[in-house]
Amino acid sequence: MEAVKESIVSLFRVVVAEIRTKSTSEVLGVLFALILAPLLSWYALAWMTSPLRGIPGPFFAGWTNLWRLLAVWSDEYPQRIHKLHKRYGPMVRVGPNTVTLDFPELIKTIYGTDGKFPKTEFYASSSAIVDGKLHYTLFAQPDPELHAMAKRPVAKYYTTGAALALEPQMDRAISELMTQLDERFAKRAKPCDLWRWSLYLTWDLSSYIIFSRRFGYLERGSDFDNSIALSAGINSYFQTVGQMPWLDFLLDKNPVMKIGPAPFINLTKIAVDGYTARLTGQDKEFDPDFPDYLQNFINAKAENPDAVNGGAVIAYTLVHIIAGADTTAIVVSSIIYYILSHPDVMSKLVAEVRAAGFAKDKPVAYNAARQLPYLDAVWLEVSRLQPIAGMLYERYVPAEGIALPNGTFIPGGSVIGLNPYITNRNPSVFGPDAEVFRPERWLQLPGEDTDTWNSRLRLQRSVVDMNFGGGSRICLGKNLGTVELYKIVATLVNRYDISLEGDGGWELEGGWVRKPKRLMVRLGIRK
Repeated sequence: MEAVKESIVSLFRVVVAEIRTKSTSEVLGVLFALILAPLLSWYALAWMTSPLRGIPGPFFAGWTNLWRLLAVWSDEYPQRIHKLHKRYGPMVRVGPNTVTLDFPELIKTIYGTDGKFPKTEFYASSSAIVDGKLHYTLFAQPDPELHAMAKRPVAKYYTTGAALALEPQMDRAISELMTQLDERFAKRAKPCDLWRWSLYLTWDLSSYIIFSRRFGYLERGSDFDNSIALSAGINSYFQTVGQMPWLDFLLDKNPVMKIGPAPFINLTKIAVDGYTARLTGQDKEFDPDFPDYLQNFINAKAENPDAVNGGAVIAYTLVHIIAGADTTAIVVSSIIYYILSHPDVMSKLVAEVRAAGFAKDKPVAYNAARQLPYLDAVWLEVSRLQPIAGMLYERYVPAEGIALPNGTFIPGGSVIGLNPYITNRNPSVFGPDAEVFRPERWLQLPGEDTDTWNSRLRLQRSVVDMNFGGGSRICLGKNLGTVELYKIVATLVNRYDISLEGDGGWELEGGWVRKPKRLMVRLGIRK
């Protein structure tokens, strides 16, 4: 071994001595011959021999994932991918080993309960290195069995029934929102950025249902501890480095100096302090007659001591905050924007909600709001045209490969997936007006028999439901978010006369989590 080392060192010294005698142009020539030429040759060979070579897509994307990274960086990733599908058809190569698909009929195959198509490293950046080992979050865990083990202890706390048990806590936050909107905007005839206030609401609502107390964003009317901004930064980092996952290990998970997103120190402290106070009986705001999610997670630990420890309780808590608050705020503000931008839809929804006779000074109950068919249609149509995620739900193809509906064979080890932004606009499912906002598509058409309507509705819902993931990887918070959404939207429409301030300043940013930048409205308390 020592002889080998000495030979390598001697060779290195000879090369350095030789380089020192050369001109700059000659040195560059040597470097090209030694490094760049072999690298380019390797790329060319990989491109020419790739089994995905026949799948259409941008030329540069077939060589490197840098194409995807730059597309995400442009803040127009969903729109770019949509244009590519219009140009090339239902399959587009967007990376050397990655294909985006628009075959809605493959939803159950790729995202089924059998876990045959595991998640890729795209999701790994949402996890953390602890004691030199990568610890996956529930969201990122690629192993189906380990994911099931982590999900099983808490799944029962995310049913619709479990969410309804927390409705009084939700009402506390919604009532406070009404008070703040009344005093700050409606009574003063001042314009309101309803996007920001939707965020303050959902973050405080999350705090109420997790800790039985508020964070205080509504009361202060600001992101006073920068947590909301940090959450946005984490999503931006996640969607970008996910295109070239090795970047995450270089930037955030290296053992020398982390250059990833700022850590949630304040929220982690809140979670740890809340957990400690609850265990020691110091949590004075908790009422055992009204359990919250922190108590649910503690109960899960007691019931499953081998699967859930104190660290898992903190992890469940943090994931719930980060994943649940922004998403609900996005859908709420999106619904308000879409109905305000379509006066005919607004008038129908206002008429339906107000005809129900809800009290104007109280949050609307979920079970009552859920009975409103046009509200349901509006929610589904907004979710269809503006899914929260606008990027590929990446999965590895199993070893045996997969034959696509058009006969193309994708070999095992390739990365494929569907993008809700694309499938939700598929004309074979939603008709020739698939890119038009029309809530009526979710209602029974005049002269349409009930069986045909139900069949059409099932197909449409199966596609839009992919917004929440699919199979065993479906979002745990789907039922909870639905309860929150119906209550919030019905309450706003019932209590306020709402109009856009100018064009509202509506503009979306991001790819994985697509957020508005603002939603400027004027509010009047309904007479």
